[in-house]
Amino acid sequence: MAAATMKGPVAVEDVVVTFEDQQKINKFARNTSRMTELKNEIDLKKKTLQNLQDASDDIMMLDDDSLLVPYQIGDVFISLSQEETQDMLEAAKETLEQEVRVLEERVSAIQQVLGDLKVQLYAKFGNNINLDADES
Repeated sequence: MAAATMKGPVAVEDVVVTFEDQQKINKFARNTSRMTELKNEIDLKKKTLQNLQDASDDIMMLDDDSLLVPYQIGDVFISLSQEETQDMLEAAKETLEQEVRVLEERVSAIQQVLGDLKVQLYAKFGNNINLDADES
């Protein structure tokens, strides 16, 4: 009698992927991609905010109030007084801060959707699916 030997790992039970499951997986992928894009956009806006703050700090350090400061609007530079430049910088910072808040709210909403989808997909597929991404 020959001894029976097992070759390879024990087979994992087959799980049927329905159309609805595939739609959930696709939705998860789309939302993950969108969240990454939004986070990148937030990072860029925060860098711009820091640059505006640095410019504002530098202008405050100027000793001569009569100097005109070049301020870029689009492709054009205009000369403004220090006070007008500070006002323009503050307005730009407020606008960017509002944009960042809106983007962060969108990221939060997407994270909620992803959390719900993870629960549903892991409940059905268990260890047969990996939905964890490197989040840094």
